[in-house]
Amino acid sequence: MSDTVIAWLRTVVPGAWAALITGLVSIGAPAYLTDALGNATNLVVLPIVLGVVYPLLRKIEASLPDWLTRILLGSTQPPTYLGKHETP
Repeated sequence: MSDTVIAWLRTVVPGAWAALITGLVSIGAPAYLTDALGNATNLVVLPIVLGVVYPLLRKIEASLPDWLTRILLGSTQPPTYLGKHETP
């Protein structure tokens, strides 16, 4: 798999998990928490959840089995990035 695909997966998959968690939270959250935000609930909560989920997943990645890392992060292999003056 190319580094571009790996980087895309490792960005999109945790984002999808954060969106799922946000959806579940907004369904089960008490009205007094969500009413103040109105329709902006998902717009406000999703970046907060993503800001927590992604670093947490990256921190525990080394202790996860490969199959779970693939589910949570999209790939077990982190992408490699070329330096500014390197060519492929």
